[in-house]
Amino acid sequence: MELRINQKTYQVEADADTPLLWVIRDDLGLTGTKYGCGLAQCGACSVLVDGNVVRACVTPVAGVVGREVTTIEAIEDDAVGKRVVEAWVEHQVAQCGYCQSGQVMAATALLKHTAKPSAEQIDAAMVNLCRCGTYNAIHAALHDLAEGGKA
Repeated sequence: MELRINQKTYQVEADADTPLLWVIRDDLGLTGTKYGCGLAQCGACSVLVDGNVVRACVTPVAGVVGREVTTIEAIEDDAVGKRVVEAWVEHQVAQCGYCQSGQVMAATALLKHTAKPSAEQIDAAMVNLCRCGTYNAIHAALHDLAEGGKA
């Protein structure tokens, strides 16, 4: 099947119900998207599909045929994604970093849909889990972005 990932076209051979995560990581070698829980609960596997955040661990690969998938490897090619990464660095969000690709994807999707989200909208969108507890830094970075901070 033909997939469009990070603005490149790939021909992959996979069963239609294979999770997108395994195709991204194992077949295409794009390892920035992480496996966390396998149940769409933690968000470590978050990618953008047509600009919307989805959990790649439970998304069948056949469901993204004909759609644009963006992984963390290409997020800085997007102006909003680049601003999110800059804010993450400025606010020193990452500790271990394992969940951060998914966090960045969720933040980018939020800001692409709502340029100046309220605190409530940030809380509703940022539901990915972080074992290091960087939630305060994540929220500080997003509030800075929402308020037009330098990031």
